[in-house]
Amino acid sequence: MFTVTGRNSIVALFIPLLLVFSAFLLEKPAEAAVIPSDEEATAWSLNATAIEACTCPMFCQCYFNPEPAAHGHGEHGDEELFCRFNMAWKVNSGHYGDTDLEGVLFWIAGDLGDHFGDGTGDWAVLHFDPSVTEAQREGLVQILGPLFPIEYGSFEIKEDEPIEWRADTQEAVALLRDGDAAEMHLIHPPTAMSGEEEALDTNVQYWGAPRHDGFVLMPNEVQAYRLGDKAFESNGTNGFMITVDINSGDV
Repeated sequence: MFTVTGRNSIVALFIPLLLVFSAFLLEKPAEAAVIPSDEEATAWSLNATAIEACTCPMFCQCYFNPEPAAHGHGEHGDEELFCRFNMAWKVNSGHYGDTDLEGVLFWIAGDLGDHFGDGTGDWAVLHFDPSVTEAQREGLVQILGPLFPIEYGSFEIKEDEPIEWRADTQEAVALLRDGDAAEMHLIHPPTAMSGEEEALDTNVQYWGAPRHDGFVLMPNEVQAYRLGDKAFESNGTNGFMITVDINSGDV
């Protein structure tokens, strides 16, 4: 799940209270033992399209293996395993409770680390476009957990940055703060059998999404995250677009 490890100490404080509360419930009649939470009562849905790229060769092996591609590193040619990625999302339709999510733009960057087969990744950050309201942010953070069932060693919601997002069958461009903070530029693959039609892969699982319209394969000319001490950039590596659909009934 999308979790913040800094909260582990807070969770530990609640465990004794939960044990006491559970014992109290056991002494009550059965009908009093089920207390619905706000999260369980909130219906939500999300249909959204991502422009996505990473440092893996085309097509990203992380969708078939529990560890990412190896990369040469250092003067001695030592290899390092990582998948450093950018995702720029545009919500086509959706809601969280009564909050409309249509048109929301957000950006996720991070690194899956050297072995994510155990459900853990290295780090990730989340940026919202300044136009996103507080209620929309709260709803999306709840939805991201089921969509991306992974626990990062570090996960932070960073400062707002303006997001530019545009795409057609020939190219896809996403910019965070005009590209100064992050950017992706994807192109139609020259190896596609048709220059007009999408190069589509429809039968591969995408994270926790129960439905999607297929991976539209588009290698990147550049994909970069330029903020902080974990900045990275790659050229000519993996890229694709995908539209996912998920709702509270699926989880």
